[in-house]
Amino acid sequence: MNWSESISRAITYIENNLTEELTVEEIARHAYLSPFYFQRGFSIICGYSVSEYIRNRRLSLAGYELFHTNHKIIDIALKYGYESPDSFTKAFTRFHGATPTEVRSGTKIKEFLPLQVNLLLKGGYVMEYKLEEKESFKVVGLKKNLKYDGASIEIPKIWTTFFESNRGSSIAPKYAVNFDADMSGDTFDYMICDDYREDIKVSKEFEVVEIPKFTWAIFSCIGPTSIRMPEINERIFKEWLPNSTDYEIAAGYNIEMYSNPNDYQKGTDDENYYCEIWIPIKKK
Repeated sequence: MNWSESISRAITYIENNLTEELTVEEIARHAYLSPFYFQRGFSIICGYSVSEYIRNRRLSLAGYELFHTNHKIIDIALKYGYESPDSFTKAFTRFHGATPTEVRSGTKIKEFLPLQVNLLLKGGYVMEYKLEEKESFKVVGLKKNLKYDGASIEIPKIWTTFFESNRGSSIAPKYAVNFDADMSGDTFDYMICDDYREDIKVSKEFEVVEIPKFTWAIFSCIGPTSIRMPEINERIFKEWLPNSTDYEIAAGYNIEMYSNPNDYQKGTDDENYYCEIWIPIKKK
């Protein structure tokens, strides 16, 4: 089963169970993917997290019911997973721009339609990458555990904390590592780090982590990191993975490597800045 089929299966399962309890683990199981790469791929392909999609679909359907039926507001709230009228009203108002009572009185609602996955799977595209087997290696840096929902907001804060904590230290931000070793949860670890050395001077907030031995698919990125890295990540999940007949993801790791970590901040607008994305792979 290719990547697009897996995402389609996940969306079908979500749509058939929107009024039931949904967990990322169960959704990913129906998609035949690990939770780690399912959530990462879903957010890259769709533009929002799995939990955001579920929340938006439920609130959209709740708005439809309020507008077109006489069902009690509390019953609709409970049906779509809200245990109290207050929590439902806050979420509903944030999504629709109107309270449940206002919608019942005739105010217009917003509609959030189900996703239709239609990836264009074609050969002939050029994607520069190499395969490289690397022994296990240690990194040292600042590690934080994040929920997938809201991670894009939290990650810039971690970079700010890293630079503040790193004053007087001798490490540079050579890597940004996303990992969930078991690929099983609804959270993952995000780490800004450097190669570990015995003589390295580090902040007390920093940790040492060992990256296991893998064969890595290494994708080149040239240009501003804020533009090129999202582009390459999107192409990995939309083009490379669906078209790869030989390889699949081996483990819950995703590494960004910066070629000139001491000048990392320059990479945000340098047209010639070089960095890489590493994905652990194995033969199908």
